[in-house]
Parts: sequence; C-alpha cells; structure tokens
Amino acid sequence: MRLHVRRVLFILPLLIPIIGFAHGVSSADQELLHTGGLLAYIRVGATHMLTGYDHLLFLAGVVFYLNSFKDILKFITVFTIGHCITLIGATYAGITANEHLVDAVIALSVLYKGFENLKGFEKLNIKAPNLLFMVGIFGLIHGFGLSTRLQSFDIGQEQFLAKILCFNLGVEVGQVLALIPIVFLLTLSRKHKQFPAFYKAVNWYLILAGVALFAYQMYGFFNGH
Repeated sequence: MRLHVRRVLFILPLLIPIIGFAHGVSSADQELLHTGGLLAYIRVGATHMLTGYDHLLFLAGVVFYLNSFKDILKFITVFTIGHCITLIGATYAGITANEHLVDAVIALSVLYKGFENLKGFEKLNIKAPNLLFMVGIFGLIHGFGLSTRLQSFDIGQEQFLAKILCFNLGVEVGQVLALIPIVFLLTLSRKHKQFPAFYKAVNWYLILAGVALFAYQMYGFFNGH
C-alpha cells in the first residue's frame, strides 16, 4: 500500500497542470460557438465534460463505491439531475460566482468521496451522511461550476435557452462517454485478486488530488489567475 501511495505522490504533481487548465475557455471554443450554431454547444459541452478531470474524478469515486449496475444508474441519475438544475437554472438566471471558488468546492467533493470510500467517517466514529443525498448536493455544485464556465463564453441573447440546453445535452453525452470505460475497467478490476489494494490506491489518489486541486484553485483565487 505504501508503494501505491508513493507512486501517486510522484505522479500527482505531473497531473496538476493538466487538471488545472482542463476547464479553460479557449478562443477556439468561442469561435466555434459563434460559427457552429446549436450543434457547437453540444460539442463544446461534451468536450468540457470529457476534459473536466475534477468532475470525472468525483464520478469515478462514486462508481468505485457501488457494486451493481442498478445502483450506478440510480446514483448517476441523481447526480445528473442535480447538475442539470444548476447548470440550466443558474445560467438562465445569470447567477454566477468566482470560478476558482466554485472549482475549489468541487475539488473538496473529490476529496470527500475518496475519504468516504476509505471509510474515513467510520474510523472517526462519525456516522457518514446519506450518500445519495450527498451525491445530489454535489451534483448541484458541479452543475454550478459548469454554469460558471458556460457564462464565461459570449453566447449572446439569441436562442439563449436553446444554447444552454444544447450545452447541457453535450455535458450529458460527454458524461456517458466517460463513464462507459470507467465502469468497464472497474468491473474487470473487481475480478482481480489485487482489487483491494487497487481500491485503496485509487481512493488515496482521490484524496490527494482533491487536496492539490483545492490548493491550486485557492492559489488562483488569491492571486487573480
């Protein structure tokens, strides 16, 4: 186990720059949204989710904890409903916040999931909050993060709601495309005798990644990056 943790500690600093800039609003995306119509919003939404490592790390943590496809479907549905509510609602209402602060909270959700998966609450003799409820709450937070990113684009007022809905649809498409290999790999790994060690290593990675992402976002907040 210590070897796994050392490997994670070595790899993590190499991944932080990639993770930190995964959500960047590029000029290429902005140009695509200007010229590509509603389909472009679907494409950018899907790309944003597929490169949104903090969202994917949280989803991986949720799926890691579950054993049946029925449970996976139930929890992912609750998460999806949560982020749809805030993505669509906050964007349409023009509610926004500092992106670094929102992403810092999302980073804490990654930390939380790794901590919970490793039975951290149990070790502290604290009753863990209801997992389905927490996934729903984190879904709302993740959706707000997606909304702040969408509002970083200049999307104009024409077909405003349609653009939001198309971006949201793209996010869902990206989420499904990301979850397919994640679920497949986890299903295979469960059959391996080394799965308990793999489970611990991955969830320690989630904790360390959450801490590093939180520190990165707070640094960006205080330094105006």
